[in-house]
Amino acid sequence: MDLHATSTDGYNMPNTVTTLTGNVVAVQGTLKMTGDKALLNIDGDTQISHIHVIAAPGKLAHIEQIDDAGNLMTGDADTLDYDNINGIAVLTGHAVVHQQGRGESHGDKLTYNTQTQQMTGTSGSDGQVHMVILPKPQTPATGAKPAAAPPAATPAPASSMPPSKQR
Repeated sequence: MDLHATSTDGYNMPNTVTTLTGNVVAVQGTLKMTGDKALLNIDGDTQISHIHVIAAPGKLAHIEQIDDAGNLMTGDADTLDYDNINGIAVLTGHAVVHQQGRGESHGDKLTYNTQTQQMTGTSGSDGQVHMVILPKPQTPATGAKPAAAPPAATPAPASSMPPSKQR
């Protein structure tokens, strides 16, 4: 995982937590997370097992990833918890997830499995999770015949008379 921040405090040691602060960017393959602060949980094998990303006041933490079909998924929320072992992102507070070509979801808490694209959600503010599911894109019909081209204009037959004799 490639990590950037204004400051860091922690260890790359088993069973520790490292804190990144200020313009945090975490990238792993096509997965990218951004926020103001991140807490990295390092497991007993010194692997990043979990990341907790927090947004600056008035902003949202962000996650994005390109799925196996080449579609972009983006998500924004007050906080973002990412299970790096299982590929599960939990977006909490003003959560929105957009799935390119598939739709979007809004709620107080959205859970997105980056491996299966499964989405679950809950809402406490208005009691509902809002989803928009897009229809499958239509592809042109196969075997359709192209429109017939208009007949080519045929030139008028040339006169065999010399131009001086034509009227």
